[in-house]
Amino acid sequence: MTKDEAEARSASIEKAGEDSIVEEASVMPVIAYGGEEALPPPPDFTPAQVKALYRKIDMQLMPILTLMYLCSFLDRGNIGNAKLQGLLTQLDLTGNKYNIALTMYFVPYCLCECPANLVLKKFRPSRWLPGIMMVWGIIMTLMGLCKNYPQLVGTRICLGVAEAGLFPGVVYYLTLWYPRHMIQYRVGVFFGGATLAGAFSGLLAFAISFMSGTAGLLGWSWIFIIEGLATVVVGFVSFFILVDFPHTAKFLTPEERAYVVHRKKYDNSSVGEEEHFELRHIWETLKDWQVWLHILIYMSVIAPLYGISLFLPSIINGFGFTAAISQLLTVPPYVFATGTLLWWAIWSDKLRMRYPFVLAGLVYILIGFAINISNVSIGAKYFGTFLIVGGSYASFPGVVAWLGNNLAGHYKRGVGMALHIGIGNFGGAIASNIYRTQDAPRYILGHGIELMFVGIGFITVPIAVLAYKRINARRDELVREANEKGERLSPEELRRLGDRAPDFRYTL
Repeated sequence: MTKDEAEARSASIEKAGEDSIVEEASVMPVIAYGGEEALPPPPDFTPAQVKALYRKIDMQLMPILTLMYLCSFLDRGNIGNAKLQGLLTQLDLTGNKYNIALTMYFVPYCLCECPANLVLKKFRPSRWLPGIMMVWGIIMTLMGLCKNYPQLVGTRICLGVAEAGLFPGVVYYLTLWYPRHMIQYRVGVFFGGATLAGAFSGLLAFAISFMSGTAGLLGWSWIFIIEGLATVVVGFVSFFILVDFPHTAKFLTPEERAYVVHRKKYDNSSVGEEEHFELRHIWETLKDWQVWLHILIYMSVIAPLYGISLFLPSIINGFGFTAAISQLLTVPPYVFATGTLLWWAIWSDKLRMRYPFVLAGLVYILIGFAINISNVSIGAKYFGTFLIVGGSYASFPGVVAWLGNNLAGHYKRGVGMALHIGIGNFGGAIASNIYRTQDAPRYILGHGIELMFVGIGFITVPIAVLAYKRINARRDELVREANEKGERLSPEELRRLGDRAPDFRYTL
């Protein structure tokens, strides 16, 4: 390779080739990347062929992953619907017992997410993800047979442990398949399962409520049992549909596998990412300032998201509607959120920017909670719930994709995203305790604390943007100076530096 060719190769795909969807690196890999040594050389696909390839991958991965997350979010959030179907009275959930039951889900859920991500590649996604799904489906079914408060808390703890591996695992899994500026739309489609779960939850709860009294069980029991059994079925089916990694994907031709692996390898770096695990990856992640800043950004969105998800039926019930009508009225806000989420995800990937959509979501949430904390008409408050649900759900994929875009190296990204999601989800634990029964129907305390989280977002998002712009500009200058002096880092040094390498550019 000539010196000119080496210099051309040193710019990353991210920086040097954003106008073309099919740009390829010309250097053969120095290290094996996900089975690359067993694949043919990557082909030169046309834009139409690339589009068809990723559509093929979408059709294989996204339907089953979305269905799995729909079941996951349905199972963790249906307790809000069960609350209106006799759960409180039969299990004697007086005082703050209901809030404690909600909180006990989040503690193991947050603590187990990082370890779950580290074992994902070891146990293979096609076995690990369906396996934990069947486990939590069984737990959810048994929750419908609880006879007292301690049993409910125990099953909620077990549910948190079992579900912990799904969301961070799938987000990390998707980053192994898609380039970083194609990822938010896929995370959006996947997370769309959560918004659909919000809509289905109300409809299913309304329909299942008519089973109250069947076999001596109240409506809340049947909500847990039926939705838990559905999860077990989906988990079993996913064993036969879900695939592992690009280099082992039998639904792709060898040439297609080579293209996906090669493009992803050089997506974040001009010399490819590190794939082998070292303990320093964990230490470097813990020392990375952006991980901790993004945890605050995550909390600013996830606390409103969980607050509205778990308590929307109760909030609408406080408007003066019956339990059955309240269940039905939860559906339209989630339909609105689903459309907004997909629109923003497509737009964000097209612009290759994340922060404008995170800020837009925070504005929606701010207006929605400001309306609901005020003494206004029921119609206005119901309109406000559309903004809260839409803003929180639509901005969330961007929050997750943003950090994933800006971490380089398989294991650093996996650990960083698990910490991001795991610690950030403690915002959900806080949200579980701020909507107290004695504060109904206005829930001034709950809405006020949610507004505090939104304020945190309005502080941390601009800080992240300004920091990224400053670092990118400094790296541009360093690269120019190095080129003028003829100084170059070796491929091994660049791989080791990862997202701290001079050729890496942060996504805004």
